[in-house]
Amino acid sequence: MTKPVKVLCIGGSDSSGGAGIQADLKAVSACGCYGLTVVTAVTVQNTRGVQTIHPVPQKFIVAQLDAVLTDIGADALKTGMLLTAGAVLSVAGKIKEYALKNVVVDPVMVAKGGHYLMQENACKALIDKLLPLAFVITPNIPEAESLCGLRIKSLDSIKKAAVLIHKMGPKNVLIKGGHLPGGKHSDVIDILYDGNRYYEFTASRIDTKDTHGTGCTFASLLAAGLANGMNIVQAAGQAKSMVTEAIVNSLRMGKGHGPVNVFGKFN
Repeated sequence: MTKPVKVLCIGGSDSSGGAGIQADLKAVSACGCYGLTVVTAVTVQNTRGVQTIHPVPQKFIVAQLDAVLTDIGADALKTGMLLTAGAVLSVAGKIKEYALKNVVVDPVMVAKGGHYLMQENACKALIDKLLPLAFVITPNIPEAESLCGLRIKSLDSIKKAAVLIHKMGPKNVLIKGGHLPGGKHSDVIDILYDGNRYYEFTASRIDTKDTHGTGCTFASLLAAGLANGMNIVQAAGQAKSMVTEAIVNSLRMGKGHGPVNVFGKFN
């Protein structure tokens, strides 16, 4: 029996099942990979938003990382919610200790409902310690603006922001264009910058409010593609296509923003 391709998903738990670790596991499973997890925080949330967050102690994050990596290992690693500087430093330290490759950093900063998911000192630690270890970082436009300090209003400014973020150390920068100003019938264009050239990935904008977990799902799909041996352009293309389908098949659940769905239509 062949061993499965393994993707380690590091982030917060979402009690509604739509984002965070729960979304990560669904996404990597949809790509035929085996998902491993390290939980950095436990959130109380539903489709209406995040009510409260309980951070996991740093020593427990370290223990989870060592338990998984000494025994099973990982072909790719995806980080999501890293609430504290201690969480960031723990993850960065273990990436170096175990010489992990295919590191995908999703800089989760603010929940869809506006709740902050990263403390200020954690953001600084992410820039200083984690980004230089990243194979690719996947910010949305507000996250990219926070990282580089540039106001993004056009495709040209996305490209400028990608260059600025690339100088912080990641090998590749993939900025998602869903927050770019435009009508509901405009296309959504993501920009990948590898330090030498730009690649564009385009999809039609889906008119729905049920987009909970889009960022987590996209980054996990990207990590799964890399773990399966794709190059960054191939993995980004697959992630874009699959997350678009997940939005098309999103679920009308709860009274707020329903979750995206990577498994297609339910009977």
